[in-house]
Amino acid sequence: MARAHVFISGRVQGVYFRAHASVKATSLALTGWVRNIEDSRVEAVFEGDEDAIKDMIQWCHTGPSGARVDDVEATFEEPTGEFTSFSVKY
Repeated sequence: MARAHVFISGRVQGVYFRAHASVKATSLALTGWVRNIEDSRVEAVFEGDEDAIKDMIQWCHTGPSGARVDDVEATFEEPTGEFTSFSVKY
């Protein structure tokens, strides 16, 4: 079990990044959340298998079509097990 706190910058709002991230995270059996933040980045927390999280972070470097990712900052943290699913925060 692992946990990553991720910030994605670029053209990542208004391109369905959160929706696509939720589908991808769910397909990898990850839990956590994703949201837009006021500085135009997307923030996410992923928990689950470490290899699945690494796959998710790799996906974040590209995102959905229409996105232009300039940077991905990922920090691994201690997992909490607090999530039962993956959600999009509004």
